[in-house]
Amino acid sequence: MKVEDVEHIEQHSKLSGFVRDVVFGMVDGLTVPFAVAAGLASIDVSSTTIIIAAVLAEIAAGSVSMGLGGFLAAKTEAEHYFAERIREEWEVEHKPEAEEQEVVDALKNYGLSQQESAAVAASLKMRKKDWVDFMMRFELGLEEPDRNRAVKSATTIAGAYVVGGFLPLAPYLFFRDDVSLAFGLSIAVTTLAFVVFGYLRGYFIGGKPWHSMVQTLAVGGIAATAAFAIAKLV
Repeated sequence: MKVEDVEHIEQHSKLSGFVRDVVFGMVDGLTVPFAVAAGLASIDVSSTTIIIAAVLAEIAAGSVSMGLGGFLAAKTEAEHYFAERIREEWEVEHKPEAEEQEVVDALKNYGLSQQESAAVAASLKMRKKDWVDFMMRFELGLEEPDRNRAVKSATTIAGAYVVGGFLPLAPYLFFRDDVSLAFGLSIAVTTLAFVVFGYLRGYFIGGKPWHSMVQTLAVGGIAATAAFAIAKLV
């Protein structure tokens, strides 16, 4: 079998948006509920009832808030893209010479000659939609967003927040009469969660899992410690 006969399969990840939302929701979900629980545990409460109630309320409020934030961010991104596309369509229609030169300039930045760039620009002028697509991608650096992205993002972030929030809370649910033990286990569970989550994050984005694990643990640890310190002071 010849080398050129072997099918080439691209190994690119298509999960970047999903992974970003999971990271966003999970890290906050691990950090804030842990800090709330740890802050309450440090004031010598006799049982975990108050801690559980407070953390459950925080998880509910936090997941809704984070989900809405993700929804609005995705909607803003989509609205920005389509507003810029309308503007680009107008420019292609009313300022074709200037837009053609922008195509040439963009292609020359990739090493094409003036002649090659002009030939591509002339070809794109015959296909207005492709021309606008090219300008959106190579002039403005914008990719058309998924029209369902806002709902997906909100759901993913909120869900990841809930999952992350219940991990540091779990020890308080199982050891309701021993706050000190639950507190220690919560620290252990949260640390382990950052380690596992960081490794999986690196694996799914195609990076270095161990590097991602250390990075996530460091960032999450700093965030959790800072949040705990603030809760303790308050």
